Amino acid sequence: MENQAQAPEQPQIYLITPPTFELARFSEQLARVLDAQDIACVRLDLASRDEDTLSRASDALREVTIARDVALVISDHIVLAERLGLDGVHLTDATKSVRNARKTLGTDAIVGSFCGTSRHDGMTAGEAGVDYVSFGPIGASGLGDGEQATPDLFEWWSQMIEVPVVAEGGLTEDAIQKVAPFTDFFGVGDEIWRTEDPLATLHRFQAVMS
Repeated sequence: MENQAQAPEQPQIYLITPPTFELARFSEQLARVLDAQDIACVRLDLASRDEDTLSRASDALREVTIARDVALVISDHIVLAERLGLDGVHLTDATKSVRNARKTLGTDAIVGSFCGTSRHDGMTAGEAGVDYVSFGPIGASGLGDGEQATPDLFEWWSQMIEVPVVAEGGLTEDAIQKVAPFTDFFGVGDEIWRTEDPLATLHRFQAVMS
């Protein structure tokens, strides 16, 4: 996920796995989406903290992503990312682990940080050396304290800060349309996987990103 010297014509898609899935079935689903759609990065975002479960999922998804030259990162597990040879880590504790992740994984790894709705956390993460920050949710998601990352936050970020930004959480076509002019990536997850045809849903989302 490279820094965008200029805002892209439309944001790129950053896929996030469901919190739980059946490995063989999801691997097939993911392969189908990656074969049909340009994807910037895939994030393994399992709710499980079981190391064996995470390792097996990482190995299976890495087969799919490597064959298609797509980066694979994992949420929070810096040590596992290093041990399994993944492309990087996505941190959900805002800025606390950024320097540790960079030191452990090296300069070539992808290190991203979720910063909720906090401009301050985003700037701190940027100063600590992240490759991207993500803000969200951008729509009603039922998660957290109900606060949402507004289009104003993304507009300010895109004007003032060079670090690429991801919009994620509570994605709807309306929310995507409002934020699309100001974000580099959309983090798309359960919004598509919980539908009958994830690829069709993704294409609907993409149609309103331009």
